[in-house]
Amino acid sequence: MDDDTLRSIGELARLTGLTVKTIRFWSDAGVLPPTDRTPAGYRLYGRDALVRLGLVRTLRDLGVDLAAIQRVLAREVGVAEVAKVHAEALDVQIRTLQLRRAVLRAAAGRGSTPEEMELMHRLAKLSDRERTGLINDFIDQVFGGLDVGPEFLAGLRAAVPQLPEDPTADQVDAWVELAELVQDAEFRAGVRRAAADQVGSREPAGEPDPVAAERLAELVRERTAAARAAGVDPASAEARPVLDEIVAGYARLSGREDGPGFRVWLLERLEVSADSRYERYWHLVAVVNGQPPAPAMAPAVEWLVGALRAA
Repeated sequence: MDDDTLRSIGELARLTGLTVKTIRFWSDAGVLPPTDRTPAGYRLYGRDALVRLGLVRTLRDLGVDLAAIQRVLAREVGVAEVAKVHAEALDVQIRTLQLRRAVLRAAAGRGSTPEEMELMHRLAKLSDRERTGLINDFIDQVFGGLDVGPEFLAGLRAAVPQLPEDPTADQVDAWVELAELVQDAEFRAGVRRAAADQVGSREPAGEPDPVAAERLAELVRERTAAARAAGVDPASAEARPVLDEIVAGYARLSGREDGPGFRVWLLERLEVSADSRYERYWHLVAVVNGQPPAPAMAPAVEWLVGALRAA
């Protein structure tokens, strides 16, 4: 059979491994026009049919629609242009599938109800802009009108959680919990009270040195952790040396003198800010962003508050 021989659909099917039905459908769609017809009206195809079928099959396997293929074959657009567009579309599909997989894994780990699973899926598929907007709305409502300082607000906005393209179940779970938390009216009110109290109790000299503040936080964690590990009751006399050391550190940091009045003031500040959910906020942000969470302060503050109340 030479190159000028016309072939029927059946012959093309045998040579390519495609079904007659598929070839006929593509021919009807215009991507494989017949070269001629038999007297009985059957379609016949010329030498380029095998090449066109090979290209059509490749592009269809890659998800390119027949209309785009027809434009490629008609030289209206190049293969590279079509490939770029479809690669971008596949990126979106892949991200969607990755999110669905992560949501399903998170739901399985939670033992979620159908309602919870629907909520998880809705929150997880928010765009980056929508997620950023949700967090910024929380920041604006909670800290709006308070003199917390531009650096503090910039730090909050810089830490907006960015769910990766292929999140783990833990990251999806953390994002869903975080999204629910920042929309909780009670949580928002509590954080605002703590922020307002901090602004109101700020010394005229301004904010304490952040390095010194971190050192004090580390001291508080270490001393209270050791006391808790040793079974020291915060209300006991055995707790007094630990309490005195920590309170002295707070006094130095705030530029105040330790004494009964200062301890009452410190207890009030700790009680106002002792909402463990604020620490949970930062823990969830770290998980979503794939960063190690900061050491927990809540157990230390709880022990310290108990010791101050008993003193």
